[in-house]
Amino acid sequence: MPVAVITGASSGIGLATADALLRAGYRVAFFSHQPERVQAAAGALSASYGAERIKSAVVDLRDPEAVRRFFGDLAAHWPTPSILVCNAGYSPKRNGGRIPLAEIDLAGWEEVLGINLTGALVCCQCVLPAMAERRYGRIVFIGSLAGRTMPRIAGAAYSASKSGLAGLARSIVSEYSRFGITANTITPGRIVTDMTGPTDSLVNKEALTRIPIGRLGRAEDIARAIAFLVAPDADFLNGAVLDINGGEFTPP
Repeated sequence: MPVAVITGASSGIGLATADALLRAGYRVAFFSHQPERVQAAAGALSASYGAERIKSAVVDLRDPEAVRRFFGDLAAHWPTPSILVCNAGYSPKRNGGRIPLAEIDLAGWEEVLGINLTGALVCCQCVLPAMAERRYGRIVFIGSLAGRTMPRIAGAAYSASKSGLAGLARSIVSEYSRFGITANTITPGRIVTDMTGPTDSLVNKEALTRIPIGRLGRAEDIARAIAFLVAPDADFLNGAVLDINGGEFTPP
């Protein structure tokens, strides 16, 4: 039974992805930084799919050593992960909107990049050698519409970090494709999660007016795409950026 690792899977897109991959027959290991949410997510998933197929931990992506310990502990009990989904994300706000670029302090900037981009790099470094040895791997990064076009809500640090994930994916494609490893990026539009807040908020109501399909996205919309990208048959889909936004952004 293949092993998938998902970061930030205690809620939202990550939790929906864990559910989708468990339903598809994978074992799932996940971590997040909030103990209560990790415990609740692990309990719900275990009730549906069995505790033996799930491993969870409280890990802060800003701590590279903690991330490495997680993967080391996982290797002691389960086979090498064949799937990595870098989903965790952090987007600080001020009064529900972006922090002006001129007012971003370096500590705040580095915190966002540490979670969204550097943390993803460390995870990749933990799994790529074993994936290359086995000559198989699937890596999916969860970017953002804010990293693809002019951001309306997210701040500069979030936009830069999410844009950087596509560059990280391309680097993996360049170095690791010959080992049967693919890396792709999904860039969701406005998805209903804890991060985006209540659907009836002013920000979400305004976002809805820009989406031709007439609804906000659901976490399951993204989870289904991830399940497709990590499948063995998706081996020719490599280095892609998949926009899932209901038609809000349609590049040529």
